[in-house]
Amino acid sequence: MIDQKVHDTAERLFRSKYEELTELERHVAHHITERTPISTNVVQDFSKQMTLGQKMADKVASFGGSWIFISMFMVVMVIWILLNSFILINLNSSFDPYPYILLNLVLSMLAAIQAPIILMSQNRQAYKDRLSAEHDYEVNLKAELEIIGLHEKVDSLREKQWSELISIQQEQLRLLRQLLEDLKKNQ
Repeated sequence: MIDQKVHDTAERLFRSKYEELTELERHVAHHITERTPISTNVVQDFSKQMTLGQKMADKVASFGGSWIFISMFMVVMVIWILLNSFILINLNSSFDPYPYILLNLVLSMLAAIQAPIILMSQNRQAYKDRLSAEHDYEVNLKAELEIIGLHEKVDSLREKQWSELISIQQEQLRLLRQLLEDLKKNQ
């Protein structure tokens, strides 16, 4: 019974057979038929499925792309260079003499570790965005179809009212003619 209703709804709203609809359109047809809401919080649902490693990667990526990280990084680099320069000037030796090869190695390792973590986080964000866009399309499609249904109902009601008004007007005209005939007879 419900399957037949879904098929009828699909044919009425999409003007094509249920079997020809996409999975998303079938989902919308089911929700319209059952009169259930289609809205969900896609980001919250996605966040519940994330592993600990994915959550940590997102936190590392958000910290690595923050002004706090950039400021701290600049301070560490300036301290490193000043400390090395101070030791070099005062003691004629330093733990990382100019051109700071050890600092370059540390920076390269940091970049090598940070880049894949940021890419993983961006991939997850892109996936969340795709889910959100797909869900937005689904909600918009349902809303559009519901509006079409409401227009059809309003048009049907308007046609019914026009028919009733015409029949009432015809009855009034008939009564007026009868009154006129009665008046002519009485004169």
